Amino acid sequence: MNISKAEQRTLHVLARGGAIIVEKDNRAKIIGVNCVSREGWSLEDCTLEVFRKLRRRKLIASSGGAPYRVTLLGRVAVRPQLDNRA
Repeated sequence: MNISKAEQRTLHVLARGGAIIVEKDNRAKIIGVNCVSREGWSLEDCTLEVFRKLRRRKLIASSGGAPYRVTLLGRVAVRPQLDNRA
């Protein structure tokens, strides 16, 4: 699967226990996203465009109004890395 660097970084953070918190407007349309790592750090590479690509490919999902997390398909697609700096 062809995954960009920003998508790869986002999936890596999510695979290590992070979550994507969405911001919605009055009509329940997603207008902003914030990817937070397990340690509480915010990832700047996670934009609305990256979020939409990952959701369209079913690499992330939300259930019951919870924050978005990585799916099994997303865990298989992410490249193993020692850390998130490469």
